[in-house]
Amino acid sequence: MLVLTRKLGESIAIDDHIKIRVVQIKGKQVRLGIEAPKDTKIHREEVYQAIQTQNEQSALSSSENSRAVAKLLKT
Repeated sequence: MLVLTRKLGESIAIDDHIKIRVVQIKGKQVRLGIEAPKDTKIHREEVYQAIQTQNEQSALSSSENSRAVAKLLKT
């Protein structure tokens, strides 16, 4: 993991397309601004994990439903 120190108003560049800027510091919270192409998906970690879990559950559910429908169609 790369750890960088930035002050208010300073930024970090990732590749040529993503820039992360420190917008506000208030107590223990840091507000970040992210400039990235529109097709780049950006989520808070907890939201990203929830999406991944839901996608996994959906994939399992879809295969079970497909088998049930196939079984009904065979009869």
